[in-house]
Formats: sequence, C-alpha cells, structure tokens
Amino acid sequence: MSNHTTYLAALAGERQMREIDVFYQGEGVREVEHIELGPEHTFGSLKAILAEKHGLEADILIFLEDSDEPVSELLLLREHAGHAGVKVHVHRCRHVEVAVTFNDETVHHRFGPGTTVGRVKQWAAEHKFKMSPEEASEHVLQIKGTYDRPAPGTHLGTLAACPKCAVAFDLVPDQRVNGASTGKLL
Repeated sequence: MSNHTTYLAALAGERQMREIDVFYQGEGVREVEHIELGPEHTFGSLKAILAEKHGLEADILIFLEDSDEPVSELLLLREHAGHAGVKVHVHRCRHVEVAVTFNDETVHHRFGPGTTVGRVKQWAAEHKFKMSPEEASEHVLQIKGTYDRPAPGTHLGTLAACPKCAVAFDLVPDQRVNGASTGKLL
C-alpha cells in the first residue's frame, strides 16, 4: 500500500469517527439548535434524544430540511450528513397547509414542516405568481395579520402548531433603505 493510499484511508477513518453536527428546528423550537452525535446514531435515536431534551410528544416525526416526507428512523445520520452536518426538523404534523396571498389572489400547497420559508417564497413568487427571480427577490413572506417576516431559513413547522398544521402568508414588497431591508410594512 502506498503512502498516499494509507493517508487517504486514515482520512476516511477519521471522518467516520467524527461527531456529526445536527442542526434542527421543530414544533416549539423556533431558533436553530445544535447537537453533536456519533455517526452510528439513527434518526430514531436522534428523535428520542430531541423528544427528551425538549419535552416533545413521542409521536413526532423527523424531516430532513426541505423534504416533504419524514425520514426513516432506521437510517443512520451519516447517510444524510454532508461536510457541514445535517439539518432536520421535528414535528407532529406530517404536512403544513400553506396559503400565500398576493394582489388579492391566494394559492395553497402542502409542504413538509422542515420546508424553509425561502423555498415557499420561491414556489409562490416564481411558480404561482409568475414573478421573475429579480422581482421575487424584492418581496418577502409576512405572516398574515402580523408584521412578522420570518427569515428565509426558518422552517414552516416552527410557525404551525399541531393539530392545525397550517400557516398563511402575504407576499409583500421588501422595503429597502440604502440597500438594507427595513423589515417594515409599506
């Protein structure tokens, strides 16, 4: 075995032994939280750890970020971890009913609770309301009836509680002053 091959094998072994960074949000967990687990952990063991840590119900499901279906609890974390770890969402809702209103027109769709607000905005603005990417970039999603404009990386499930499992948004212009978002309603 050459020195180069030995070096690559050692690097591969070291990567397998490292902890996996798990970044998560969930029902009742609006801010992104972090936990490190060994690569031998399954999504089922992650579910149990997070349920205990946050006092969540046993019937929660685990979703990969931007996935519409729960991940199998039998899979190993390392099967879905990239170099920066894995992003997941824990929730009792299998889907979140989303309504987005723009210019008195409302569109509806069901997403997984780990779907990001940014993905929903892109779906609504570009695919349903036929905005160009440039036009879409000048708009934000605002929770209907509020001034709350969740960040693009926010998971839908942090905004929707079980059993309702729904959230409604208005697609509004993002007011800017000298290039910076003001976060205020026009």
